[in-house]
Amino acid sequence: MFVDRVEIEVIAGRGGDGCMAFRREKHVPRGGPCGGDGGDGGSIIIRAKSGVNSLVSFAHQRHWRADHGSPGTGSDCHGRSGRDLTLDVPPGTVIIDKEVGFEIRDLVNDGDQIVVARGGKGGWGNTHFKSSTNQAPRETTPGGAGETRRLILELKSIADVGLIGLPNAGKSTMLSRLSRARPEIADYPFTTKFPNLGMVSVDVDRSFVLADIPGLIEGAAEGHGLGHDFLRHIMRAGILVHLVEPMPMDESDPIENYRTIRHELEQYSTELAQRPEVIAVTKAELPGASDVHQRLTQEVGRNDIHLVSAVTGAGLNQLVRHIADLLAKPSVASR
Repeated sequence: MFVDRVEIEVIAGRGGDGCMAFRREKHVPRGGPCGGDGGDGGSIIIRAKSGVNSLVSFAHQRHWRADHGSPGTGSDCHGRSGRDLTLDVPPGTVIIDKEVGFEIRDLVNDGDQIVVARGGKGGWGNTHFKSSTNQAPRETTPGGAGETRRLILELKSIADVGLIGLPNAGKSTMLSRLSRARPEIADYPFTTKFPNLGMVSVDVDRSFVLADIPGLIEGAAEGHGLGHDFLRHIMRAGILVHLVEPMPMDESDPIENYRTIRHELEQYSTELAQRPEVIAVTKAELPGASDVHQRLTQEVGRNDIHLVSAVTGAGLNQLVRHIADLLAKPSVASR
């Protein structure tokens, strides 16, 4: 089960109350106050951890609580502090405050972490209040309440290159041919239900992560189809590889299909639409693929459009090298 967006509530632990106590040992007639402080409440930490690839654990448990601190005791004994609760999420997870809507932190790298709810401070025992004029204080303070927050965890896949295109454009087939990823492949739309990642090796020293982004159709930016749910996964991609199917099953025009996807990118994010784009006409083994390639070259006004086939392997080496060369540019590598 793939989950890439959840809403949770985190509740940090309450601090332990301070203690009121007095020394009553034999031979200590004026023992004085000896109430210990309460322990601090446990905090809640969210940490990016490599190997975690989904937010599914948070879909089944929405409320997370840290331990409370223990109250102080006599003989100046401090209460035990509550244990912190660490929640592991995939690298690439964005933490958003649900109440006010701002982004708290973007956990991009393995090991990045942040305290999202801080535990309450332990209360003071009566030892804190002793003085020359108050030798038998009876004042204590209660433990502080821990923070409570409602958060949205949103996963944005970390990939160098994003594969985009209408359903059945050959994205999953391309990913399986270029990498060891094994996404579901079938001859009907919306076969892919969630983004798939694969590592593509260019040569001994170069490789890149390729993501197959499913469900883009007309209206995706407004929530139609699956595209709105997964458009966020290409926000980190430095390059977009736009696959155009030459003979769509619905007999639509391939050139208009290309423009449809470009329009959805612009509607979703102007910055995303300005990313470097590699265009490839797929299924070169089909009779009309060359004609579509020529038409698209003329319509777009670019002479670097690829004609490839994931079945025969035609044009794939040139496509991979082109992508690798673009990734090596400083403007792309700095993303």
